[in-house]
Amino acid sequence: MRLLLVEDFKPLQKSLLKGLREAGYAVDATGDGEEGLWYAESNDYDLIILDLMLPGMDGMTILKKLRAKGKKNQILILTARDSVEDRVKGLDAGADDYLIKPFSFEELLARVRALLRRSYQEKKPIIRIGDLEIDVAAKIVKRGGKAIDLTSREYALLEYLAFRKGEIVSRQDIWEHVYDFHTEATSNVVDVFIRFLRQKIERDDLTRLIHTRRGLGYVLYYQGEESENNIQ
Repeated sequence: MRLLLVEDFKPLQKSLLKGLREAGYAVDATGDGEEGLWYAESNDYDLIILDLMLPGMDGMTILKKLRAKGKKNQILILTARDSVEDRVKGLDAGADDYLIKPFSFEELLARVRALLRRSYQEKKPIIRIGDLEIDVAAKIVKRGGKAIDLTSREYALLEYLAFRKGEIVSRQDIWEHVYDFHTEATSNVVDVFIRFLRQKIERDDLTRLIHTRRGLGYVLYYQGEESENNIQ
């Protein structure tokens, strides 16, 4: 999952950035309102964490501009304004949730997870591809009943492919949704992470799950479950 954090208070931005990345999310961050709007309009984020008091352009203006352009990203507002009137204004303007400062990181993370679950509510909380099982809420992966230890990057990659199982996913799509501008952009970075992931979920004599479509990208499916409409 790829997130955008727009927060101008550097200590808080740094703390949230570290915690969210350790939780397995790809995160881009800025402290400037105009730059935040540019990021949001130029990329397809799963969720935006948006402070209201920003230099350049305030968060409420950013929120209204994004909704006016039809952007449907989940948006979590951060603010010190705790009046009912302010919360109502934010929610009416298109925010999906509203978190009052100060807050604990655990609460923010819980709200992030809840909003992402809402955006993927049509997906099952446990995804099964053959004998591979992914518990999205707990971020636990098993194959044949045995737990597989994945890094946060590997898990994020597998989860994204799993949400689109049976579909060919381009390298560009993977880059935009799983990684962030903090990750070094090299021509084969996606292929490298795919190789690492394969070594863990397809080890020994286990049936292959991640299939390469030359010139197109990758597709996750278990032999016998593939859709003829999606797999060419």
